[in-house]
Amino acid sequence: MPDYVIIWEWLSVAIRWTHVITAIAWIGSSFYFVALDLGLLKVPGLPKGAYGEEWQVHGGGFYHINKYLVAPERMPEHLTWFKWESYMTWISGAALLMVTYWAGANLYLIDPAKMELATWQAILISGGSLAIGWLIYDTLCKSPLGEKPTVLMLLLFVALVIMGWGYNQVFTGRAALLHLGAFTATIMTANVFLIIMPNQRIVVADLKAGRAPDPKYGKIAKLRSTHNNYLTLPVIFLMLSNHYPLAFASDYNWLIAALIFLMGVTIRHFFNTMHARKGELWWTWAVTAVLFVLIMWISSLGLNQDSYEEAQARPMTAVETHYAQAAGFDEVATIISGRCSMCHAREPVYEGIYHAPKGVFLETPKDVARYAKEIYVQAGLTDAMPPANVSFMEAEERAKVIRWFRAADGMQLATK
Repeated sequence: MPDYVIIWEWLSVAIRWTHVITAIAWIGSSFYFVALDLGLLKVPGLPKGAYGEEWQVHGGGFYHINKYLVAPERMPEHLTWFKWESYMTWISGAALLMVTYWAGANLYLIDPAKMELATWQAILISGGSLAIGWLIYDTLCKSPLGEKPTVLMLLLFVALVIMGWGYNQVFTGRAALLHLGAFTATIMTANVFLIIMPNQRIVVADLKAGRAPDPKYGKIAKLRSTHNNYLTLPVIFLMLSNHYPLAFASDYNWLIAALIFLMGVTIRHFFNTMHARKGELWWTWAVTAVLFVLIMWISSLGLNQDSYEEAQARPMTAVETHYAQAAGFDEVATIISGRCSMCHAREPVYEGIYHAPKGVFLETPKDVARYAKEIYVQAGLTDAMPPANVSFMEAEERAKVIRWFRAADGMQLATK
């Protein structure tokens, strides 16, 4: 019977793989259609009701594309809908949130130093914030502010900054940025599922019934699509932020995230303007560079981490106590401290390593107990860590890690 941790890890891999693939498909189609829409030309001889056309070449063939601002005179026999890329990106992302942050709440989600939460409370805040955030955003869009796109975008930015700050008051830094990304992605997918697609269905139904479609539905959908376009790049960063301790482990991670959103705006504005054939606004790249330098400076103001002394004095959580009481823990703690702590330390000593990879510390026995499963997978079942086995971890030491973890989880003792 396979080790349950192996099954769980591969389940996580499958979900993450699905998430990446579907996200690529969604982002690709989104960027393509925005560029197409902005590049349409109004030329003589367009079909009745057509707004503009575009000629493109790809894969050895030529494509002639017409866009109807409201709808063509009659319903075409074949109509391709672009929706499942968005839906599956969100569904797989939600599943990954559950597998990683909800199932691993004690490690990745809850920070007792910020707020003492039971697992169910943390999960409720996690899921509830995504739903409440959408309702607030949707209400703003449907208010008179919907007629003032620039003001609405500024309010959306303020709301995202507030959410980022709020998440950081409750969750770990890693979870705070991830949830801000999930919050934004939920808005984007809900725009597709609850606004854009229903509006398109109304237009299609009108066409089939022989009625002239109301242009307002296309206008509403265009507003939400524009929001999605400008939010895409920041979401990608936030979803990858768990790889960058300088971003998520900072006291000012919410401010770093705010500047990342602004960078997304400046970059997209350059390409959107270029696709619209209104010139190339190179100054936007200068602004982007300034924002990036500012982010680097903010990250240098101090990482949000406890000191070695504070880590030693901190009482163990129930989960940490469980693994610390298992047979072989003391020996494993000594092994991991000797083989891994030169990099995974609050002040790394390994040349070229300035911050613990992914913000994982393995200096103290409490650290080892806290990251029990990760140690088991990375340095027990596999030789992923230390990388290239730079600290010469021996096979018998890895076997001891396996025996300790399986003993802690009440599994049958196995030798390597």
